[in-house]
Parts: sequence; structure tokens; C-alpha cells
Amino acid sequence: MTTNWSGTYNYRAARRERPTSIEQLRELVAAASAVKVAGSGHSFNAIADSESGWQLDLSGLIEPPRVDLDTGLVTVSSGMKYGELVPALAESGRALANLASLPHITVAGSVATGTHGSGADQPGLASAVRAVELLTADGELRWIDHTDRYFDGVVVSLGALGVVTRLQLATVPDFEVRQDAFLGLGWGEMVGRIGEVLGSAYSVSVFGRWIGPGPDHVIVKSVVAPGRQEPALPGASRTPDTLHPLQAAGATPDAVTEQGGVPGPWADRLPHFRLGFTPSAGAEIQSEFFVAAEDAGRGIEALLAVGEAIAPYLLVSEIRAVASESQWLSPAHARDSVAFHFTWKPDVESVRRAVGIVERALADLAPRPHWGKAFTYPGRLDFAYDRLDDFDDLRRMLDPGGKFRNDFVARHVAHS
Repeated sequence: MTTNWSGTYNYRAARRERPTSIEQLRELVAAASAVKVAGSGHSFNAIADSESGWQLDLSGLIEPPRVDLDTGLVTVSSGMKYGELVPALAESGRALANLASLPHITVAGSVATGTHGSGADQPGLASAVRAVELLTADGELRWIDHTDRYFDGVVVSLGALGVVTRLQLATVPDFEVRQDAFLGLGWGEMVGRIGEVLGSAYSVSVFGRWIGPGPDHVIVKSVVAPGRQEPALPGASRTPDTLHPLQAAGATPDAVTEQGGVPGPWADRLPHFRLGFTPSAGAEIQSEFFVAAEDAGRGIEALLAVGEAIAPYLLVSEIRAVASESQWLSPAHARDSVAFHFTWKPDVESVRRAVGIVERALADLAPRPHWGKAFTYPGRLDFAYDRLDDFDDLRRMLDPGGKFRNDFVARHVAHS
């Protein structure tokens, strides 16, 4: 892998190694001047790059997940993808409370960057973590669980503390979900009712391009249970069709998980995209910014004001809710949040200008950029993440020689 999954970022690491044992991993970490884990490559910036060192691929260390039915915890190899974890959970009658929009991403990479699913009552994927196994620069394999004083700094780690080798995740009993697509909401209604819309079901996604009379469509994902009423969205009409998030750009629904109100397993309905297909547009760039939930209406107004300026470079935008969580570097740290996600055309320079427009439009709302997506802020993100100094102190304690530091960490995290 010389680029990220969409081909829009070129890695500069001199070597890529794939260890097949923990001992070999230790040797590689010891031998490298600098090292980063590459994961599945679903990032859009330099966060997983190692400009002066090596990248590691941990797919050779994947072991079958172990589900403990007494505790409900599942132990997972860090290089495993969510879609590969699902069968083991299904066999045990267990589920994860939340999933990202695509199951193609690795568990550790998702957690390390603060990636999330959606739901007004659902925090991000990192909130399911109960323990982390971390190989630090000194070769020690440490098991850090939720009772550790530094746990909330270790989970969303940006790959800057060491190599995560395994994680323990909390699970819930298996459940079914249905997806329903709704049409017809206007932007004016969205501004005044965004909290109601995003809180109307277990998980809700609003897709649009910040132009025209309203969003393209809304996807409502509801838990299926006896006696529960069919989902409704006042002011909008349900359609039986399955709609691709990028339908306005001409995308067909082949890669999309089934809609039309058909019940199905949680893992087949919470993601937007099927595991066996290329997710989203494929060739694309993504950005995402989180604001406090109470500021979501103002955020919509601010983005509508610049809609005509950014629409030529935009494939689709998505609005989702994420509940507050405790991890220091989570984009939803200590506040219920609404995320504005942007899927851009693969034109790096044009997108950079468009992202700058978005950042300026949201500037008064204390936006937090997603760590693994494109943003233009030039320096430390301490203006957005108030525990960044604490995290950097932890980073220097666990990695005093800077083995897991790269240009991204130096620029956006490290003290000067």
C-alpha cells in the first residue's frame, strides 16, 4: 500500500513491514528509528504516515476474536476489521452498540482516530473499549484497562503512544434494525428541528449538498422490537427505495445496506455500505467537523451561507449526532455533538480551498476536526481539544524518544 484507500494521499514511509508474531513486532519496533501502524488506510491525511521511518501492517497478527459470555467482553486483534468481527459476535448472540458507516475499517484504527457511528444517544466507537494492549517503545507489552488513570488518554491515541495489539470491547445482546429513507424536508425545517430529527431514531443521517430547497434525503435506522411503531419523520414522506448517500451524484444503490423498512441484523443495517463493495465513491476526500449539539442549527445556517461556494467540489455532505464521551481526544469529548461530514471530489487543491471555507464558516462554533480526515488548520489543535496538553504529556511519558511521533503529531499535537 503506497497510498490511502482512495488514492488521494501518498505515503512517504521508506518501508512497510508485516510482522507475524509479537516477538517479530518487538524487533521491528526496536530497529526502526520511527514507526507508525497503517491500518486499513481509511484516512485522508498524514496521521498514519512515517516520513522518516517505517509503516507496520498488523494483519499478520490477527487471531480469532474471543467472546466472554459472562462479562460480555470481546477480545479483538487490533488489525481486524469490524466486518470480520461480526460473524464471531453473531455466533455468540452479541452485538456492538454502534458501528461506523462502513465496516471496512480496522478496529484499532477507528478507535485511535475517534471515528464514530451515529445516534443522539450513541457515543463513538471508542466508548466500547474497556482495555487496550499496547506495545510501547521500550518493548513492554502493557495491558491498560478502564480502571487506569490514563485510560481516557490511551484509547483515542492517534497511534502516538505505541502499537495497539489487542482491544477488549463491551458488547450488548444481539438486535435487529430497519432502515427507512425519507424525502421532502426543507433546510428551514432542519435548522429549527435538527435535534428532533437526529433524535427521532436509534441512528439518523441527513444527506445533502448545502444547496437547493433541502437535503437530498434522510436515512432513519430504528431498532426492531415487538409493539414498536413504524418510524415517522413529520414533514417528510417515506420512500420504499434504497438510496445511496451519493444518489444525487448518480450513484446506484448496489453497495448500500438494505433500506425500505426491511428488518435485518444490526451489522447489516447500522453501516451505510456492504462489506463486499467499495464504500462511498471510492476516489474521494473526506472532512468532518464536530460542534456542540445545541449549536447544530447555527452550523446548518453557516454552511448554507457558503453552500454555493463549496457545492462544485462536493459529492455529498452528511449530518449525524454523536453522544458525549470521555476519551480526551474524542471529537465528542465531554459534549453531545453534531458532526458535519463532507465527501469531496478527489481534487486535492480545490478541496483544500473548500475545506478552508467550511472551517471559516464554522469558526464561531468551536468546531473539532476529525483526526483522520482532511483539514487545513496549520498548527496544534489545542484550540479544539482541551485535553491536548494532558495527552502530549502522556505521549512523552510513554514514548520519550519520539519513536511514534511523525510530522502529523509534531504539527498538530506536540508542544513546541
